[in-house]
Amino acid sequence: MQVAIAPDDGGEAPGATPAVSRRREVGEGSARSLLTTILGEFVLPFGQRVWTATLVRSLALVGVEEGSARQALSRIAAEGWLTSDRVGRRVRWSLTDAGRGLLEEGAHRIYSFGSRELSWDGRWLVVLISIPESMRALRHKVRTQLSWAGFGSPMPGVWISPRTAAAAEAKEILGGLDLSDKALSFVAEYGALGNQNDMVSAAWDLGEVERHYEAFIEEFSGLSPRSADDILVAQIRLVHEWRRFPFLDPQLPRLLLPAHWSGTAATSLFEAKHAEWREPARRRWSQFAADGD
Repeated sequence: MQVAIAPDDGGEAPGATPAVSRRREVGEGSARSLLTTILGEFVLPFGQRVWTATLVRSLALVGVEEGSARQALSRIAAEGWLTSDRVGRRVRWSLTDAGRGLLEEGAHRIYSFGSRELSWDGRWLVVLISIPESMRALRHKVRTQLSWAGFGSPMPGVWISPRTAAAAEAKEILGGLDLSDKALSFVAEYGALGNQNDMVSAAWDLGEVERHYEAFIEEFSGLSPRSADDILVAQIRLVHEWRRFPFLDPQLPRLLLPAHWSGTAATSLFEAKHAEWREPARRRWSQFAADGD
């Protein structure tokens, strides 16, 4: 997106509720997605008002042109994440209550993801939903939304999850698509026919997830930024890339994962690098915010 908008233009639409798209949440390098990362990593913890120039400058460090940065800022404000006030010719931004709540929820998801061993009682949640081939748009919505929720489909019309508590989320998704009365669900253990690992392989492409983890490890394991700006950039990139994994990885119990699962090493790397860069990155952000004051 290279369309420029008027400088310092934007604000919160009255009564707006932040709109969250999981596709945009994991967008690779988009201006809006990078802005969301910056808001969650730096604006949220300080609870501060921040000038347009500060946000534009920080996005420039990660390769976002000014026009795209301003457009992303305007859009995220229009969605209800931010509110603005004008000081002379300049605009400063603060998180709305709803925007703060969503970022806090996102922060919890990001920083807790992969950090604990998931216990499992061997039971599966199974959802059966059959949609005619002719209703392709609806089939796509079901597939996309259940996949984002961590469900896998080992065969057409069958969706499974080792998290039986995911029944509430499946009900919400299917209810939102007016499909509640066309679905069946039950909880069961795997039976005597077939092989459970083969079912898992058919339901989820764990090899693709592992390739993303390995790329993450390759990118950040040898990264040692020195300057204040480089550390700030490294921290933004680290968190931005890690934000994708809660939506890519269904977080299956260890019993169902391949041996030497690279997600374990990637989690340790994220936690170590984030802790190492956190304070110097925040100091540099504070300098950015003060310079824009």
